[in-house]
Amino acid sequence: MAKTIAAVATGNSAGGIGVIRISGDSAIEIADKIFEPADGSALCDLAGYRAKFGNVICGGEAADDAVALVFRAPKSYTGENTVEISVHGGLYIVQKTLEAAFEAGAVPAEPGEFTKRAFLNGRIDLSEAEAVMDLIQSKNEFAMSTSLKQLEGALGKKITEIRKQIIHSVAFIESALDDPEHY
Repeated sequence: MAKTIAAVATGNSAGGIGVIRISGDSAIEIADKIFEPADGSALCDLAGYRAKFGNVICGGEAADDAVALVFRAPKSYTGENTVEISVHGGLYIVQKTLEAAFEAGAVPAEPGEFTKRAFLNGRIDLSEAEAVMDLIQSKNEFAMSTSLKQLEGALGKKITEIRKQIIHSVAFIESALDDPEHY
């Protein structure tokens, strides 16, 4: 069983919103320990692709207003249960929320680990995984649009099309070799 990981999904600078992503078998249970919905419900009871408003709990006390988004496996980016908690984007509260996730049972994600899990769980192919990094590092419009097309699967579709043509050609050649009189 893979460990449940957590990391800051937004940049490492102050901003309007900071997002902490938790992914793995125990993601929803861990998020339930650090997020208290305003309506008193539990995230474990929430269907996938749903959001709840509430408070992040750090050290037993409400630390910030937040929104938690729940994505259930296999229909998440990683193919695993995933929760994204959006807090106000100050560096301190983002870090406190991440530390609370670690205290609740998550482990730190390695760089690129969410995308690695998406690849390993069959959610994206290798060219799409590489496109994620290219998109993040793009510095102009052309690089961004090329990476986005690759992320949408354009390269994988082209490779699949070429592969089909090669298989058809090989089958035709083998047929001709097996029965040269009727090819």
